[in-house]
Amino acid sequence: MARELPEKIRCDACPVMCYIADGKSGACDRYANHGGALVRLDPLTIVQSGDQKLVPFMPGGGADESWDGDIIKGGRPFVTAVGAGTTYPDYKPAPFIVSQDIDGVDMVTVVTEGIFSYCGVKVKIDTDRHIGHERDIVYVDGEPIGHVMTSEYGSKMLSLGGVEHLTGGSKREGRVTCDALLRLCNREAVTMQIGEADHQTALVVEAGKAPIVNGVTESLMRVGCGSAAIGMFAMQWLDHADEVVVVDDHITGVLSEHEAGKQLDVPATGIKILGRRSTPGRYFQVANPGTGWGGTDIEDPLKILGPFNAKVAWEGLRLLMVSTTGEQYAYFELDADLAPQPKDVPTALLQSAELIAENCEPSVCSVLFMGGAGGSLRAGVTENPVRLTRSVKGALTHVSCGGADAYVWPGGGITVMVDILDMPTQSFGYVPTPALVAPIEFTLRVTDYQTLGGHMDHITPVDQISSGGARRVAQNPRAHDPMAPGNFRWSKRAT
Repeated sequence: MARELPEKIRCDACPVMCYIADGKSGACDRYANHGGALVRLDPLTIVQSGDQKLVPFMPGGGADESWDGDIIKGGRPFVTAVGAGTTYPDYKPAPFIVSQDIDGVDMVTVVTEGIFSYCGVKVKIDTDRHIGHERDIVYVDGEPIGHVMTSEYGSKMLSLGGVEHLTGGSKREGRVTCDALLRLCNREAVTMQIGEADHQTALVVEAGKAPIVNGVTESLMRVGCGSAAIGMFAMQWLDHADEVVVVDDHITGVLSEHEAGKQLDVPATGIKILGRRSTPGRYFQVANPGTGWGGTDIEDPLKILGPFNAKVAWEGLRLLMVSTTGEQYAYFELDADLAPQPKDVPTALLQSAELIAENCEPSVCSVLFMGGAGGSLRAGVTENPVRLTRSVKGALTHVSCGGADAYVWPGGGITVMVDILDMPTQSFGYVPTPALVAPIEFTLRVTDYQTLGGHMDHITPVDQISSGGARRVAQNPRAHDPMAPGNFRWSKRAT
């Protein structure tokens, strides 16, 4: 007689509603059927206050199996939403509603993993190198997942994800977008292509790491534009060069014409820059954007120079050309025909280029998760969701993501943004709708929670939560303490 196979169970953690066989996991790889019971594969994460290095703790494993997960003795735990579960279907209260006495004040933290269709990441890439024009499309595996945003000072910006890519395009576009967002938020490297085939840039982005542009790992973020560099380092060049040009895709600076040079009595040199003059000593559009000198497309800096004015220039004029990171530099002297001739760089000028580089910050990628907390998520906190929004706007309720301080955008709704490096590792999951699953916590006084119409019957003391197979991590020292009563304006009340 054939052995009767155990029945599949249905998971209700998200709208996909997987049927899962015994010993198998659902489509999200976060829930599984273990002997007929629905179990969570990754643990609830608890943050301990302190400045220790993040340390993961998984039940029954680890390098030291005798360690009980207590990073610092007597530390106050903060239950994050990482590994907590969702509120789906939406009539359910949040998976954990945790109370704690903090300095004599009864506080409550409502813990939920939100299913975010309206979400994405903002990527800040600190580099001079041109990665694409504003509005260029960002592709992963041939699918569009976002676009290049307006550049910021010394940084290129990407907007990736969003509901139109997750659900508004083809199924493959949605799956690729979701996978790329998940990997970025979980601190993994993602390879992208920016622009079309005729001017495409290959880019590798990983949070906290230097970007890789067209196979080259970047090292420095520019100290400033060419004009700013002139102002900062003009004193270093006096008596060592007659003219200095700082090459930059944004503003190329010329020492003798710049106000800094004027105040230091640097004489005119008759130099001619092939660009659009803005103000004295400041030039726009000296070259096209690229991966060469100062974020331009040039490898020979002399290409941005026209003929020197014979009435002003002189034989032997000393010319230093340098990029905004100090990584590229060249020294010339004018011959009898007033043509620049390359010479060995004098020690003093070499040291000035090294000083520019020293003042540059490391090139690094920053990944910020951004998502909108909708009505369904808020229903897990209160029976009257709009009161939660008002409480957040009134600073009565603090919003965090995985214990990390979240920026709440002004205006309607609860739109949050958080640096993923402030969060515990592997904080994000997904559901194949597709959407990201991200932790979010709401912390407020118990009395204010009652005023919201919160699920008071589901409040559990923290000491009943913090035992068992939880993953414990130390609080990131950059993160805000959401449980500190001093962080709330007690005089305000939500209505």
